[in-house]
Amino acid sequence: MQAIRSTIGEELLLGALALQQQTSTTTTSTAHDSVYTVPPDADVGQPVIPNIIDPEAVNPQSVCPGYRASNVKTTSNGLTADLTLAGEACNVYGTDIEALSLVVGYQAADRLHVEILPRHIGPENYTWFILPEELIPKPQPEKGYDSSTSPTDLNFTWTNEPTFSFSVSRKSTGDVLFTTEGSQLVYEDQFIEFGSSLPENYNLYGLGEVIHGFRLGNNFTRTFFAADVGDIIDANIYGNHPIYLDTRYFEVDEDTGAMTYVPNATDKSAQYVSHTHGVFLRNAHTQEVLLRESNITWRALGGNIDLYFYQGPTQDKVTKSYQTSAIGLPTMQQYWTFGYHQCRWGYNNWTEVQDVIDNFAKFEIPLETIWSDIDYMKAYRDFENDPDRFSYSEGAEFLARLHQNNQHYVPIIDSAIYAPDPTNASDAYAPFDRGIEEDAFLLNPDGSVYIGSVWPGYTVFPDWIGALFNGTGANRWWTFEITEYFSKIEFDGIWIDMSEVSSFCVGSCGSNELSLNPAHPPFQLPGEPGNEVLGYPEGFNLTNATEAASASAALSSQSARATATATSSTTSYLRSTPTPGVRNVNWPPYAINNWHGDLAVHAVSPNATHHGGILEYDVHNLYGHQILNATYHALLKIFLTKRPFIIGRSQFAGSGKWAGHWGGDNYSLWAFMYFSIPQALSFSLFGIPMFGVDTCGFADNADMELCSRWMQLSAFFPFYRNHNTLGAASQEPYIWEAVADASKMAMKIRYALLPYIYTTFYLSHSTGSTTMRALAWEYPNEPWLANADRQFLLGDAIMVTPCLVQGATTVDGVFPGVGTGTVWYDWYNQTAITGVAPGQNVTIDAPLGHIPLYVRGGFVIPMQEPGLTTAAVRASPWSLLVALDGNGQAEGRLYLDDGESLAPNETTWVDFIVEGSSLKATPRGTFIDTNVLGNVTVMGARGPISRVELNGKEVHTGGWTLQDSSSVLKITGLDSLRTGSAWAEEWTLTWS
Repeated sequence: MQAIRSTIGEELLLGALALQQQTSTTTTSTAHDSVYTVPPDADVGQPVIPNIIDPEAVNPQSVCPGYRASNVKTTSNGLTADLTLAGEACNVYGTDIEALSLVVGYQAADRLHVEILPRHIGPENYTWFILPEELIPKPQPEKGYDSSTSPTDLNFTWTNEPTFSFSVSRKSTGDVLFTTEGSQLVYEDQFIEFGSSLPENYNLYGLGEVIHGFRLGNNFTRTFFAADVGDIIDANIYGNHPIYLDTRYFEVDEDTGAMTYVPNATDKSAQYVSHTHGVFLRNAHTQEVLLRESNITWRALGGNIDLYFYQGPTQDKVTKSYQTSAIGLPTMQQYWTFGYHQCRWGYNNWTEVQDVIDNFAKFEIPLETIWSDIDYMKAYRDFENDPDRFSYSEGAEFLARLHQNNQHYVPIIDSAIYAPDPTNASDAYAPFDRGIEEDAFLLNPDGSVYIGSVWPGYTVFPDWIGALFNGTGANRWWTFEITEYFSKIEFDGIWIDMSEVSSFCVGSCGSNELSLNPAHPPFQLPGEPGNEVLGYPEGFNLTNATEAASASAALSSQSARATATATSSTTSYLRSTPTPGVRNVNWPPYAINNWHGDLAVHAVSPNATHHGGILEYDVHNLYGHQILNATYHALLKIFLTKRPFIIGRSQFAGSGKWAGHWGGDNYSLWAFMYFSIPQALSFSLFGIPMFGVDTCGFADNADMELCSRWMQLSAFFPFYRNHNTLGAASQEPYIWEAVADASKMAMKIRYALLPYIYTTFYLSHSTGSTTMRALAWEYPNEPWLANADRQFLLGDAIMVTPCLVQGATTVDGVFPGVGTGTVWYDWYNQTAITGVAPGQNVTIDAPLGHIPLYVRGGFVIPMQEPGLTTAAVRASPWSLLVALDGNGQAEGRLYLDDGESLAPNETTWVDFIVEGSSLKATPRGTFIDTNVLGNVTVMGARGPISRVELNGKEVHTGGWTLQDSSSVLKITGLDSLRTGSAWAEEWTLTWS
């Protein structure tokens, strides 16, 4: 959570002069009411200008000599070589490394490893260049793999003309996937540059985390530097995933089978095929990736070139191989986590939180989990509740009621720890004292404790790196504090925030200021005088003209006051130059395009030092990754056999094996509702399928129309939570009658689909398949889907086509696969979509309160009865929704376990197969589900039908109907023919 101010542009932000009727009327009372405020200039760094826009910047390709390869040796699965500087060192953004090593290895039939690193590395510079495997495991060669006997479609070649370059191509097509030919390799102690040409109008995906369209385009710079920014479009934000997928479409000659690359496919009648490959750079240093019209350039401020090429040739194969070889499979979630979650910054006490829960019950809206933002804390300190507003005794009663109702509670824990005033005994803070005893906190270069500033005032920061490599006690201390807090507040999961890691001042600003603690942040909180929450969605003036007029005036007045207090000056930029053999970690000679500019602004400084000597500069992007690791293992100590539930903000490649992620501090704008889809699809590629956003928007005020649409859209994301900021209008779904109705409609579908969602997610956990899917992944031979990110698939059978435009009552959508026989059924009327051409944009009715959903023919979807909690769903009868394909066939699957165990002792897997007017269910396993089978609906059933049987027993004619006009066969009351568990044994349902 970030205190967001007007950063998105006033032209998009309509405001309101006063909070509307639905506004939260409470305020958060904390120890900050009359305290010292950290000076605003404490978070101001040196003026730096990003290299990519600096007119004085030197282009390394124009001055650097490149390298030449020698001493080339063939190995069992690749080669090694020495690389030596091919001319006079350029030392353009660091000190050139004269001698490098090249290691090439075919690690598996679908994976090639190419690594370039300094030939001479010692303890003094190890982490300058090497990413320790203890932090990010290194993909290993597949056991027993032999490239001479096992086929691979990847081919590595190299040349010394004019200097060293290498290429990776696909043997089956001759397509060059990656080549550094035509560019110089630049390798310095603080700057690495390499790149590849790319085909015309290329399709690249990934390179997160960023608020951007799903297809990245060819005029875009991605900065990899974890930052507490808020969801600023195209900026570097919380996490970093240095992998991209490249999809290329080819037109196939029907006579010869020859393939021709197609940059712009316009002929919908032509035959196409696609090939997708992946490229992963295992490097956690600060980086930039420059996507330009015909090439990609990778620049890193440290580390090495540690590349992994995944041949695909489909997204599914790339993503699965990437997870199983490099980052690990995503953690399995407990069943209850797929219910609806409610949160806001501004629930002021236990009574208000209970009122929210009661209102959900009153309006019969499902609520699974209630969350607490930093309001619950005593003066914003981790592990301590405010004794008056969130007392432990009242909390125990609250949680007993909540858990009795099969609902759950998740509090936030921030990443910085309050450092108490040593001159004030009443300010004592035991978690800090215990951390000091364990050497648990990050240091300054002189060995003193690094003291920054976050919500409670001056703070310290747990040192996960020192704990791992130097044996200090951050992890032991963290586990103890979370366990101790659980003994007072029996939470069900943890929400980790501010983990980039964020600090509200430059450097160790609190080292000599602890007597001023507690301290207010160096900016106004949302809702404080002068920082009223005045933003509203686009189009608010069209639906709320009076409020919009007041909003505009209020926003202008507030902006004028801010302008009057601002000072102007001519900027003189700091440009550092390399010193041979010495790194400048605070102001690297190459300035990245960091949203905050100076690397120390709103972050722990690069020269902060971990126990044992590793600098924050070398591991900054891994802080959020490591706090998730520590939290996961702390929760295992508490819940023992249960799956930990964690939602975290900052992440890196591999964080999904411990936690899910929410999309951060977005805005109550229609644009950000759209951006939630490409963001979610990207995290599917990154191995973090448990993803969702702050539904209805975090910053500013939502309105009825936006929240109605967004509550319905998010109902089909794996993680489903509504959350907004302090001082903004309340946006719980019951605030507006229309939003309540729209939410209940979508939630009813979501909760009925929970068995399907849980099964789909289990497959993500066990195989690396995706839960949310781009249309282009499921239909890889339709190039017109390459940029489709306003529709998506939930699993393999449900297509979601949301309305994302203010004021619209229709939405345009495509029906992929219709040219090759795919049948789509409308979820609501269960009839097949007809008369649609391949790639055709079809106008679909989408009045407010309705989200178009479609079921893909060829699939069987297991369902249960919707309820107000997931426990109620799990206790309800089963039903099956069968969507026949054009051949009258379908298949499906169902995974069953206890919904919570880390390693379930008993599981059951049910396979469904439909062919020849017969549905067969085959269970395998020992988990016993006692719910009965109630109903089966078959879409696409062809009459006439005169008899329906279950295991040879006729279903009475009153128990089934065939709607000839829609070809829908509905069979009910099956529990009267087959009592007991639906999945206790195999059964067959036939119709004829």
